[in-house]
Order: sequence, then C-alpha cells, then structure tokens
Amino acid sequence: MPVKKKIKRTREVHVLVGTHKGGFRFRSDLRRRSWKVDGPFFAGAEVNHLTRDPRKGHLWAATHTAWWGSDLQVSRNGGKTWRKSCEGLSFASDRGLTLNRIWQVVPDRPSRPETMWCGVDPGALFRSDDGGRNWYEVEGLNRHRTRDRWQPGGGGLMVHGILPDPARENRIYVAISAAGCFRSDDDGRTWLPRNKDVLADFLPKPFPEVGQCVHHMVMNPRNPDQLFQQNHCGVYRSRNGGADWEDISEGLPSRFGFPMAAHPHEPETLVVVPEVGPFARYVCDGRLTVYRTKNGGKAWRKLTRGLPQKNAYIQVLRHAMQTDTCDRPAVYFGTTSGELYYSLDNGDTWQLLQAHLPRIYSVEAVVV
Repeated sequence: MPVKKKIKRTREVHVLVGTHKGGFRFRSDLRRRSWKVDGPFFAGAEVNHLTRDPRKGHLWAATHTAWWGSDLQVSRNGGKTWRKSCEGLSFASDRGLTLNRIWQVVPDRPSRPETMWCGVDPGALFRSDDGGRNWYEVEGLNRHRTRDRWQPGGGGLMVHGILPDPARENRIYVAISAAGCFRSDDDGRTWLPRNKDVLADFLPKPFPEVGQCVHHMVMNPRNPDQLFQQNHCGVYRSRNGGADWEDISEGLPSRFGFPMAAHPHEPETLVVVPEVGPFARYVCDGRLTVYRTKNGGKAWRKLTRGLPQKNAYIQVLRHAMQTDTCDRPAVYFGTTSGELYYSLDNGDTWQLLQAHLPRIYSVEAVVV
C-alpha cells in the first residue's frame, strides 16, 4: 500500500483588516514582499474587529450595521463561510441596557481553548466558556462599585481593551473609555481599578480612582507585568502590573493619540502615532508620523520615511496598529482615509501595502 507523502505547509503572514465597509485579509510568505487579498468579508457592514484565534485557527468578526445592529460571526474554514457564533450577547433584564456595539473579541490562553472574551458598548465585558456558542456577563466588572463614575468617551462607553496575562491564568486586564484600567486576579470575579498617577485633566480631580480615558493599552509580550497605554492625557508605562503608572510623554509632539504597538522581542520598544488633540483629531501638523522608543519611553525618535508629510489630515484609530511575530517583525497600521502601511525595519522606512480601502478600524497581524 503506497505511503502518503506528508506535505510541508509554508508559513504565511496574514494581516486582518476591519473597515467601515467590510473586512479584508492580506496574505504573504514570511518575506512579506508581495501580498494577496481576500474579501471583502461582510461587504457594506462595519467590521469593528477582525481577528484569528491561534488555538484553533478560527476567524472572528465583530460586525455592525445601522439596520441590524451588532453581531459576532465566526469562520471555521479560513473565511470561506461565516455564521453567527451565538444567539447574541444580551444584558440581564434588570439592567436597562442595550448592546450598542461589539468592540473587541479576544481568545483566552492556550490552556483554555474554549474561553473567549468580548468587550462592548455600553461599558461591559462578556465571557464564553464553550467556544463562543454562549456568552454571559462578567458581573464583577459590569456591576462594579465605581460604575456610576464611568462616562462615555468620544466613541461611547466601551470596553475596548482585553489583555489576558499569559503567565498567570487568573489575571486579566481591561481598558475602558472612559473609566480606566482594571485588573482581576481571580479570573474575572472581582476587579480593582489600576489608574494610580494617570492624569484625567477633564475631571475636577485630575488623578481620580476611576474616570481616566484609556485610548489603547498593550502588554509587553516578554514581561506581562509591564504595560503601556496611550491615554487621552498622555502615554504611560507600568512596570508592576498597573499598580502605578509613569508618564513617558516627554519628547512627543502631543500627549493625545490612539494607537500603539509593542515589539514582540524587544521589551522596551514601542511605537505610537500622536494627534493634535481632542478637538482636532488628526496627526500633528498634517504630517503622518510614527514615533518610536527603544528604551521604554526615555527617548522618542520621529519616523517619517515613506509617509505623507503634507496635508495628511488623518487618524490612526485605537485598534489599527500592530506588529507581527516574525524573527524580524514588521509593523502595520491603517488610516481613516483607507491606506494600509507597513515597515520591515522597525519603522525606519514605510511602504504602502494597500490604498483606497474604506476607513480602517482594526489591524491584526498573525503568522499562520
């Protein structure tokens, strides 16, 4: 009987892009020189977040339309077909709350292949322990004692950042706009605010327990106790699991911005895209500029080569920047005017991967 030859699968980089009019996937080999595109998935619908669960290879999409509201979709065959993952996420009847939008869907750690998390507007976290078929509210956060002090940011009141700690199975962080950073050390049953020394200059007390407007938060892949956040009022670093924060904004042209991405192999390397401010939400001086630190925020370097430096009145939104995990990782980001850029040299030079996309909401880069 002939022995079947085992086919060696070539690894690829996939860049998953959620936009105002559908989701797209860009594929390349590990050289990342030429790209193929799949999509649009959900043409005409807003895709707030498009991601891949590395544990099973499933694709997940958080979608929204003005007619049908928000939905959570899953593909188990690489995007060929999609279906609703569940009957829907809903609040307890006594809450008087309505789901406005799903902002992020996040797989848990490899040790729990069926656990998923969802962050939504209005300011709530949901969890599934059966692979996304059924979801329930994380009551310890959603009914937190400080909830009456939470308020909507410019995009609403939302849980937009979910960071499971890879080293501690019971620890997880969330970022809420506008409420701040919260951490649970008992698998989501109870939560403590983690906002010490983070400014909220729009409130009567500038350093409150809660009320800070986190725009985006990332975890150091090699040291999960080190966190970075781009806040409404600055860029911050914590070296102790959010117990306190250090302002590292000095050297940036503005304290305001949304995206940031952490280098997967260099613990002190981070990139951000500053904006003018809350009343002029576009890049500083109309020049699309990325800033990079290689020493945890002690110094920042301006990176512009390959980016438009005239009349670029655009934004990079909170979920629209990420790095891949190759040995020499690339950085990717998408703009509100539909350009997708990437850099193969840690931001020193930039290339246009794709132009003329709809407004870009999210960018995720995965090696498959």
